[in-house]
Amino acid sequence: MRKRNESVTVEHERAAAAPAPLDKGCSLRHSLRLPAATAAADTGMKRPLGRRYGLWFRLRRLIIWLLGVYIAIPFLVKLCPAIQAKLVFLNFVRVPYFIDLKRPQDQGLNHTCNYYLQPEEDVTIGVWHTVPAALGKNARGKDQLWFEDALGSSHPVILYLHGNAGTRGGDHRVELYKVSGPHRGTVCVSGWGDSIGSPSERGMTYDALHVFDWIKARSGDNPVYIWGHSLGTGVATNLVRRLCERETPPDALILESPFTNIREEARSHPFSVIYRYFPGFDWFFLDPITTSGIKFANDEKEENASSLPAPDCHCLPYSVKYISCSLLILHAEDDPVVPFHLGKKLYNIAATSRSFRDYKVQFVPFHTDLGYRHKYIYRSPELPRILREFLGVSEHEHHH
Repeated sequence: MRKRNESVTVEHERAAAAPAPLDKGCSLRHSLRLPAATAAADTGMKRPLGRRYGLWFRLRRLIIWLLGVYIAIPFLVKLCPAIQAKLVFLNFVRVPYFIDLKRPQDQGLNHTCNYYLQPEEDVTIGVWHTVPAALGKNARGKDQLWFEDALGSSHPVILYLHGNAGTRGGDHRVELYKVSGPHRGTVCVSGWGDSIGSPSERGMTYDALHVFDWIKARSGDNPVYIWGHSLGTGVATNLVRRLCERETPPDALILESPFTNIREEARSHPFSVIYRYFPGFDWFFLDPITTSGIKFANDEKEENASSLPAPDCHCLPYSVKYISCSLLILHAEDDPVVPFHLGKKLYNIAATSRSFRDYKVQFVPFHTDLGYRHKYIYRSPELPRILREFLGVSEHEHHH
């Protein structure tokens, strides 16, 4: 009896120790694997969280770095006014890079000659002289002496002063030279292109004055017009003021995309958008321009009495309001660099000036739909007619 009970107990213990049969869903197998699956799931959750945290950390670090640079730049400009002067002139941007300015014919200007003039001992400026289409066939292969003599032919001359950045070989400038008309002298003043010297408002004005005198010495009684574009309008206005002071004004002044003064232009420039509402914007960004001796104050009024010339002079320093020759202003309504309202404001100043009573003052806007923006007015099919009519009238008024 005892043996029988012992055998039953042993069998019961074996049965308890034996593995339970697996059900159809393999529940036991699942229960055995559950801890490993849970660990894998936890690791999978940690990885995205880790990635997200690392990405946010890098983004936050980038934002802090950009904010630091944003705040540091105004102080850097204030401490180093030369930086702001460089940004005004942009003469270090010499696009297009791979052209030989000594060979204007490579740009399709077959009736153009390259000169080098020397206004001062340490300054050399490059000039392109393009003759009118009527002389184009005879100009091919001719040397500088022939081109100089051609200035004495019965054709007017335009002295063209280009804007900042680039050289006299810029694409839009080359296309403007091709517009038929008078002789055209295009100057790379000191610091631009292959010219030698450092840019400054005074230096640029003196270079332009030297070229004007050089042209007049060879052109005789032929009319000479001054054409300025963008920053070149400031140089052109300064030049005309100098000519007026010595009572030898040009026959007309043409301003393409002009501004009122360099401070208003800098405040309106697209580059200033991110700092326009920065506290102390004028102090940080505009005052350093003035500190560098750059004004180009085309709209300057009579308040600066200490700098006025003699009372019998017809013009005042740096101001379009006091020049005494015919004035044509060309401006595109969609100009993103020099806003249209600055050109219109300059025209209103000139139109109400007593010094223009005996001269023609004309403002020609170009509608936004034309897409001429800052430097494509040359594309207008009306431009040759506008110039022909304006210069013809101004020449008649000047001689009568």
